[in-house]
Amino acid sequence: MGLRKETIEGILWSIPYLAVFTVFLVWPAVKGLYMSLHTYPNKFDLTETEWVGLQNYVELFQDPVFYNAMEGTLLFVAVSVPALVILGLVMALGVNRDVTGKRTLRAIYFSPYVLTVAVVALVWGQVYSQSYGLINYYLGLVMENPPGWLTSPDLVMASLAFMTVWWLVGFNFVIFLAARQSIPERLYEAARLDGATGWRAFKDITLPQMRNSVVFVVMVQFILQFQVFAQPYIMTQGGPSNSSDTLVYYLYRSAFSQQQFGYGAAMGYVLVAILILIAVVNFKVIGDSNA
Repeated sequence: MGLRKETIEGILWSIPYLAVFTVFLVWPAVKGLYMSLHTYPNKFDLTETEWVGLQNYVELFQDPVFYNAMEGTLLFVAVSVPALVILGLVMALGVNRDVTGKRTLRAIYFSPYVLTVAVVALVWGQVYSQSYGLINYYLGLVMENPPGWLTSPDLVMASLAFMTVWWLVGFNFVIFLAARQSIPERLYEAARLDGATGWRAFKDITLPQMRNSVVFVVMVQFILQFQVFAQPYIMTQGGPSNSSDTLVYYLYRSAFSQQQFGYGAAMGYVLVAILILIAVVNFKVIGDSNA
C-alpha cells in the first residue's frame, strides 16, 4: 500500500525545515564534537588536525581559569535570575491593578528590552564610570571615595547583573502580565466572598494559575544568563583580574583569541551539558512542586 497523499504532503512541507535544522544545528554540533577531540597545530590551516581523544576535556577540568569563569557565571546567575523573575512578577501584578498611567508604565517597563546589548553596555558604562558617572556623582555628595563599579573585583559582577536586570526585566514583565490577565476574575470574586484577599489570594489563585508562565520564565532566564557574554566582553574584557570572566567569554577567548579551537569546542560541550542539567532540574523542582 502506497503512502497517503497527506503523508507525502507532510514530508514535502517538512523538508525545508529539516534542511535548515541539519545545516545550522546538526552539522555544527557534529563538527564541534569532532573539533573537541582534536587539536589544530597549524593556526593558519584548520584542515590539519591531530587526534587527542578526551585530552581537551581532561585539561579543561584541571584548568583554574575555567573554574574561575564558572564561579563568575554562577555568581552572575545567582544575582540576576531571581531579580529578573521576582521583579518582573511584581511589576506585572502592580500594573495590572487600577493605577493611574498604567499604559505609560507598561511602555516604560518594556522599552529597555528593545535596545541592543551594545547600546545598553555603552550607556551603563557611562553611568558606572568612577570619575564622571551618574551614580558616583550623587555618591560623591555624601562620601569621599565612591567605589569603582566596574573596577572593583567585589562589585563588578553585581554591577553587570544589575544592568542586565534593568535591560531584560521588561520581557518577563510582558509574559507575567499576559498570564495574570488570563486568570478569570470570577476566581477572585469567589475568593473575596470566602474572605480570601491579599497574600492568600496570591498564594492560592494567582501563583497556581501562573505556574506555567513562571516555569517558562525561570527556565529561559537560567539558560540565557548562563550564557552571558556581551556584557563582560564590551564593558570589562573579563577584568579586573579575571573577576568578571564567564564561561562563554572564556570559551570565546580560548577559541578565537588564543586559537585553541579544540579546547574551546570542548568547553562548549561542557556548557551544553550544564544547560541540559539545569533544564532537567528546573522541570523537576519547579514543575513538580507546582503540579
